[in-house]
Amino acid sequence: MSLVDVSSVSATLFILGVVFLLLIFGLLSFGILRMFQQRFRAGWISFAGAIVSFVGFMLILNKWFL
Repeated sequence: MSLVDVSSVSATLFILGVVFLLLIFGLLSFGILRMFQQRFRAGWISFAGAIVSFVGFMLILNKWFL
């Protein structure tokens, strides 16, 4: 059994990751819900928001955590 050492992960990086994961997957699930409700425009807007959030998350990680 091997364990992963997470002692080098800062609290800021952890909180940033949690917030963005909640935002991205929340928007994805909201978009799927809207698609099932036949509200396609709201669904596509939610999917676009998830993509924009992901790109923003990647930009923040590349700028401050590399």
